[in-house]
Amino acid sequence: MTGPATTRPAPGGAEERLFSRTYAAATIGFAAVMFLTGFAALAVVPMLPVAARELDGVPLYPLVAGCFVAASLFGGVLGGDWADRAGAGRPLAAGVVLAVVTLIVSATSTSIWQLAVGRFLDGVAAGMIAVAINTAIAHAYPDRLRARALALMSTCWIIPSLAGPPLAGLVAEWWSWRAVFFGLAALTVIPSLAVGILLRSRSWQAPPEKPEPGPSEPGPSAERASRPTLMVAAAVSVGAALGQYAVSGWDVRHLLCGVAGLALLVVFVPRLLPPGTWRAARGLPAAVLLRGLTSGAYFTLEAFVPLLLTTARRVPPVQTGLAFTGAAIAWAGSSWLQGRLHGRVSRHRLVTAGALVMGAAVAVAAAGTLPGLPALTAAGAMVLAAVGMGMAAPSLTLLSLTHSPPGRQGYAGSAMQTSQNLGQTAVMGMTAALFNLLLGFGSADLAAYAAAFGLLLVPIVLAAALAVRARGV
Repeated sequence: MTGPATTRPAPGGAEERLFSRTYAAATIGFAAVMFLTGFAALAVVPMLPVAARELDGVPLYPLVAGCFVAASLFGGVLGGDWADRAGAGRPLAAGVVLAVVTLIVSATSTSIWQLAVGRFLDGVAAGMIAVAINTAIAHAYPDRLRARALALMSTCWIIPSLAGPPLAGLVAEWWSWRAVFFGLAALTVIPSLAVGILLRSRSWQAPPEKPEPGPSEPGPSAERASRPTLMVAAAVSVGAALGQYAVSGWDVRHLLCGVAGLALLVVFVPRLLPPGTWRAARGLPAAVLLRGLTSGAYFTLEAFVPLLLTTARRVPPVQTGLAFTGAAIAWAGSSWLQGRLHGRVSRHRLVTAGALVMGAAVAVAAAGTLPGLPALTAAGAMVLAAVGMGMAAPSLTLLSLTHSPPGRQGYAGSAMQTSQNLGQTAVMGMTAALFNLLLGFGSADLAAYAAAFGLLLVPIVLAAALAVRARGV
């Protein structure tokens, strides 16, 4: 069976690399997009509380912070479906242009609701870009280079993670939070130009030709019917956003929004994921489920550890920021290592190893709640968890591409993006519910944090146990 990308022989028999003549343009273009997209994403987040306070919208801060993830569900499905139909170039270009527009919408906000709209649209753009990049990598590189290409995409977030938040803080302190959004909009024009150059090459943006369906294979009409509709994706995004709004208050209106959001998610989420996802059916469904479990555990840990350090252990913000820096470097280094292990270690074993490392990180975070241990013990959990995710995340992406039928890499990418965002929403919600419940019953802060970290072992253990069901063929 012909894969989505064919290996192109190098002149003189030399082995092709990411920056060889054949792939240099695509590699540089993708890296530029990921670098500046990551810079914008990491610099904006610290500004959101400042903006919410100035716009008198602190009670709606959970909506502003969470609607980005909700919208990226829709963006991922939109980008995946578009990439399968027309190639990755168009959704990638549209996502980058939309990212510029949304930053301007946020920068000119006169109310918290306009800021929420800007963040929602930014989530749509981010979902499109992420899926389009993964699909483009599947089309542009042979199998032996895809792992290294994905590792490079992770590496492109190192400098943004180091420079983005502190630079944004300085600009906000010396000028205003609006200047941060305007400046990022100007910077994001650069990847727009990079995408324009890439669009001249049709080798990676066009979808692969699909073989004629055999007697037992579904025809075009069945394939179209199996694609998740954009209306379903929009319903899921709205449901997730309603859930984020529901946690901002406890009156009847918020309760009704929570019920409506939950109903939308229960009805429509199964239609966005491959059949058999919830029971971890072998192949793509298992890989999709594992992405949700690992991402949910990691990003919840990343949210609760800084909260613990700041509120309960009284760690200076500078030291907490260094934990984020260390985590970003650890993720990139681990991702680079898994790329070097291609062909030596099975992908599903790397997922298992990554989950086990994350389990150890949760134990370290829980130990950081003990008064007798140094406060910065918990900070080490972020770095250790990033090592695990650096192994697991690229491996799961490669497994999803391995299990994708020809011409359906975009669908697989959107399913992975959907699962990641749903995993973050679900695991974060359950952890926050347990945390707030214990505090409501008078539990000590440190005990509530320890229980929250303990709950994260559930998705991690499930991921380690189910990784074998995503084994590549």
